[in-house]
Amino acid sequence: MANPRDLEWGLQQMNSGSLDLHSLSFSFSLSQSTGCFQETENSMNVNIPPESLLLFSQFLGALQTLSVRNLEFHLIEWEPQQAKDLRILLEKNTSIKQLMFRRNKMKADCLSELSDALRNNKCIKEIMVSESGIGSQGAALLASALKDNHCLEELQIWEDSIGSKGAEELSKMIEVNTSLKLLTIFDSNSITATPLISAVLARNRAMEVHIWCVDHNGKSSKVVEFTPENTTLRVYKLDSSGACRVANSLGWNSTVKSLDMTGVRLKTRWAKEFRWVLEQNRSLKEVRLSRTCLKDKGVVYLAAGLFKNRILEKLHVDGNSFGGVGVEHLLCPLTKFSPLQNQANTALKSLTFGGKKTKIGRDGLTAILQMLTSNQSVVFLGIYDDESLKPDNIMQMFKCLETNATLRRISLQGCKGVKGEAVLQTIMETLNVNPWIEDIDLSRTPLRLTGKTDGIYQRLGQNERSEEPDVDLQNDMQMTLPKSCRVFLCGQEYAGKTTICNTISQNMSPSKVPYMDQVRILVNPVEQAIRTPGMRIKTFKDEDTKISIWNLAGQHELYSLHDLMFPGHGSASFFLIITSLFRKPTNRESRTPGEIEEDIQYWLRFIVSSSKRAVTQCMLPNAAIVLTHFDKVNHQSDSLQAVVTSIHRLRDKFQGFVEFYPTVFTVDARSSASVSKLSHHIRKTSRTLLERVPRVYQLCNDLVEILSDWRRENHNRPAMKWKEFGDLCQIKVPALRIRTRHDNREMVETRRRAVATNLHHIGEVIYFNELEFIILDCQWFCGEVLNQLVRLDVRKQSSSQKNGFICRKDFEKILIGGLQSNVFENLEANDLVKIMLKLELCCEQDPSDPDSPLLIPSNLEEGRWKPQKWQINSPDNNYVGRRLQCDDSSHMFLTPGFFPRLQVHLHNKIMGLNSQHGSSYSLEMSLISINTNGIHVRVELGGQLGHFIDVLACSTKSPTEMLRLFQQLIIPAIQGLCHGITLMEYVVRSECVKNLIPPRNRRNQLVPLQLLKRALLSVPADSIYDYQHTWDSIVDSGSIVLGPGFDFARDLLSDDDFREVLHSRYNDLYNLAIELHVPQENEPDHREEIARSVEPSFAGIAKGVEAVLHRLKIIEQEIRDVKQEIQGLRYYEHRLLIELHRKVNYLINYNIQLEERKLPNMFYFVRTENYSRKLITSIITGMTALRLHMLCEFRREMHVVEDQIGCELMQVDNITVKCLAPYMKKFMTLLTFALKIGAHLAVGMGEMIPDLGREVAHLVDSPLLYGAAAAGAAGAVGIAAAGNRNRSSSSRDIQQDQRAAQQWVVDFLRNHRCSSGEEIAEKFGLWRVRYRDDGQIAWICTRHMHTRAYEIVESPI
Repeated sequence: MANPRDLEWGLQQMNSGSLDLHSLSFSFSLSQSTGCFQETENSMNVNIPPESLLLFSQFLGALQTLSVRNLEFHLIEWEPQQAKDLRILLEKNTSIKQLMFRRNKMKADCLSELSDALRNNKCIKEIMVSESGIGSQGAALLASALKDNHCLEELQIWEDSIGSKGAEELSKMIEVNTSLKLLTIFDSNSITATPLISAVLARNRAMEVHIWCVDHNGKSSKVVEFTPENTTLRVYKLDSSGACRVANSLGWNSTVKSLDMTGVRLKTRWAKEFRWVLEQNRSLKEVRLSRTCLKDKGVVYLAAGLFKNRILEKLHVDGNSFGGVGVEHLLCPLTKFSPLQNQANTALKSLTFGGKKTKIGRDGLTAILQMLTSNQSVVFLGIYDDESLKPDNIMQMFKCLETNATLRRISLQGCKGVKGEAVLQTIMETLNVNPWIEDIDLSRTPLRLTGKTDGIYQRLGQNERSEEPDVDLQNDMQMTLPKSCRVFLCGQEYAGKTTICNTISQNMSPSKVPYMDQVRILVNPVEQAIRTPGMRIKTFKDEDTKISIWNLAGQHELYSLHDLMFPGHGSASFFLIITSLFRKPTNRESRTPGEIEEDIQYWLRFIVSSSKRAVTQCMLPNAAIVLTHFDKVNHQSDSLQAVVTSIHRLRDKFQGFVEFYPTVFTVDARSSASVSKLSHHIRKTSRTLLERVPRVYQLCNDLVEILSDWRRENHNRPAMKWKEFGDLCQIKVPALRIRTRHDNREMVETRRRAVATNLHHIGEVIYFNELEFIILDCQWFCGEVLNQLVRLDVRKQSSSQKNGFICRKDFEKILIGGLQSNVFENLEANDLVKIMLKLELCCEQDPSDPDSPLLIPSNLEEGRWKPQKWQINSPDNNYVGRRLQCDDSSHMFLTPGFFPRLQVHLHNKIMGLNSQHGSSYSLEMSLISINTNGIHVRVELGGQLGHFIDVLACSTKSPTEMLRLFQQLIIPAIQGLCHGITLMEYVVRSECVKNLIPPRNRRNQLVPLQLLKRALLSVPADSIYDYQHTWDSIVDSGSIVLGPGFDFARDLLSDDDFREVLHSRYNDLYNLAIELHVPQENEPDHREEIARSVEPSFAGIAKGVEAVLHRLKIIEQEIRDVKQEIQGLRYYEHRLLIELHRKVNYLINYNIQLEERKLPNMFYFVRTENYSRKLITSIITGMTALRLHMLCEFRREMHVVEDQIGCELMQVDNITVKCLAPYMKKFMTLLTFALKIGAHLAVGMGEMIPDLGREVAHLVDSPLLYGAAAAGAAGAVGIAAAGNRNRSSSSRDIQQDQRAAQQWVVDFLRNHRCSSGEEIAEKFGLWRVRYRDDGQIAWICTRHMHTRAYEIVESPI
């Protein structure tokens, strides 16, 4: 410390501003050591005599201009004037950040001055008062100031008894002050802690709290501490009432995740309060209640809270005084008592209990064993210092652990029963069968003390796992089970849907009059006949599950809206198909079983079609059938039995498409008793589905309540702007809150939109990303807005245009007039139009015009009764037609909402084309007429339930140009609106298109497009161009509408399709040529070299065909029309097949000396799968159940022998693979290629030919694989060169491969006792013969033995 200076020097230096002080300390000194002590360059200590108050005031005044940060006052006895000077100093000096008062004396008026100084101060961050005797009055004054102060962050009061009154005043301050970050209190009594910590917890303050007191021995001890950084509340000492108050404050707290009350004496009253905390709190994850003197009754309350708790993960109750009853209740929510029961609590992962005072007993042991057997969530279980469990009990526990796959760690430290060899053996046996246990803590147990646990830990090391239990680090947005389920009531009008809905609602929310639950509600027949206008939604609560019933309108004019209501993305929902046994409730005219079956089948097909169209289908749609007006029919009638039979038939038909409830409900919709079983089914199914569907964001469940409160506060507004939603999230939802201006706002916005989309998927709101608002009232939107839209009769509006278009302003006026005025206070009519455009319920005639008329398809006229004709009639016209039909029309169809959406979608696509100038677009109810670029197109909806779309075109342009318009515009638009539904494309007869034959008469005038292409591929090359498809005649009511006829395939297909067929044939020939390694000729056009001799090997097979490769390239470059291309194809095919036959004949006879052809050469393997045979083209070790077959080897007519028994190969071993793999790779691939191009070398094998994708994978790098146009000269030359280089080596290879394969066959047949001619004839139906002309030997079938007897002579072995 530097030498002291006198006080006048210090004052003078301060006034002159020459000192750069950061810290300054004042103290009243009674000794002679007064003066200014400059401890460091930036700090000074000023000792002032107590009588020099004026000098002290001067110092305080001088400080007003200095940049002092820290002020300390020691032993100061404040007078009013000096307190006033301090207030002025604090008001004028904005650099002071810290105030410290140590052992000061401050009267009430001085404390008041300090309070006033702090009230509006905006710079001081920390105040510490120590041993200054402020008392409760001083604490109250400080609290009053800090209610308005929003700058102070730390408040410390040391060794000043503020009392309970002062603590209460400080707690009131905490309720309104949000800036205080640290509160430290050292008081003489622990009672001050209760109100302070309770206020911090109740208001969710992020404030660090440390409260100390003096115990009876005069020692200081901590009472409570709370650190927001680790979200831990540690209570060391509280009385009973204080503990209860703290517990109450935790109910809705979200800042505390860990509560530690170890050693605090708690009573049953506290446990009763804490039960409510466990039920309500959504943040508390760990609770430590060790050594808290809890008894059985207190633990029972804790267990009751665990039943509803879904957050708490760790609970420690060891060292308490409860017994078996407490253990039994504690483990009850963690236990399943039957396979059908769900575990009540699945959140708790760690549980610790036990102790010397805990008496587990028989009941407790039973509960432990049941929990260990059935629990599926607890990861850690600790039983500490137990003296009641015996070794047999420990063995029972470990036996139960043998089947527990959840528990990872168990601690039995200090348990006296862990001893003996039997316990050790049981533990080892458990570890041998349960690899999931990661750690067993046996410290302080007799088994550990005797050194017998080494084997256990060695075994644990072998089973060690490193994964952490249930930690999701990738997604900080917590997922949870959804809490809302939708029930869709489907059925025709007058089916009783509304009555059932009302009765179900009454069952779910019973009336206050008890007898009304069982009394039939008498409804006037006139009231029954009134149809429910539009869709209706009823919502009610079943415990914590929200169930909403969506009553889909039964009127046909509203069917187009059903698609919009269909659930998607795996939301929890199911269907009730409601059908009446009578046509109308006002009469007794029964519906026929056929009518009921047709009604139910329509809705089943709608459900299947819509579920296929949904983006996500995580499970089959769930449906139940309900028959209404059951009270009016004879229960024993044949008609009712026929209805039941038809329902069973439908259930079998839709098996695998819909998950049916096995019971058909028969109800009187007006009777609560009759509908009670149906109500129970709704409850039960809702709970089941909520457990099966994908999880949703936890925030969704919270936001449902928040949005409901928002509506109540805002006059039940049905919609809200997106900005309002963002503001609501900012205030009410911490996880969706932007905390600082530096936050990543885009990320928060993305989260908000993700949660809103999730709410949309589960049916709580209607929201789309592009729209800046959210529909909160689905009933209002579906039942009023959409209902009015589809019922608008724009044809009566004088200002409306034709063809379904309506003036936008008129449409907005209709909306404003038809809806409640308060809807448009925050949601404009233009916003509703945007929704319609988004849902494609309407479209703009000109999207570039903001006032463009709107097209509403639901208001179109039906025009099928009008005469149908093309707008142009010219002899130069061409006509084409395509039909897109559901592949599985018995289960699916194009839903009623499909065609209106297609009308809008196609309009938008055509109007958006760059070349749309001059295009016209007109609509009728089931027709779209388009005229674009000189092509007239009709898109017609057909079928009884709309399961196909016909696209017809007329133009003077070529069919190829018209079909290109189909493929590029119309067909993609159709397929884009029916995701999940496979549409098959058919070719429509041209005469039907020309004469516009009605759709009902076109049924036999169609041919599948792919079938027509396959037919072309099956004919020889010289027949492709002139291939004809014949048509039957059309007969209607006995008269011929259109006679039989034919069309050339080239006219039915576009040039693109026809060339695709040709190139497919080219590809097959190319693949075969590449497999044969065809070499190149020097003169590709010299055809006389076809007959030149060729070396008979795979490398040199069909050497003359090498010229074909070059020839094909020339054809690709020079062809100008289809005929020339076909001519080149014919030549190429002829050349290749000649060489193919030559090579196959060589393969059969390449080595006559091989056992003198005592056995057939050409063999193959077949596997039987699902009653069909598949040819095996590659063979690997381990294959089983193969059969060896032989081909008839008659030259150029090799084929499969029918009814051949063959020999069974039980299993393929390594030797078999080594012998046969080369043969299988080369010959069988050659054979399948030959069959694929139509070279019938093995007649009868066609259905056995598999996909060759894997067998020819080695050809992928060759440019020749991709068609004639892709074959470059360099590639062809390269292949030819490779073939020439490898010719001799390949010749030797094939001989070696064939010899090895043949030798394997010889050995195989000998082992199966099939080596003589008679045995071969018996198993394979082949006889050994010799050709008369060349003397070669072959094995041929019985048919060739008779039909070709003049060419052969039998040559038995």
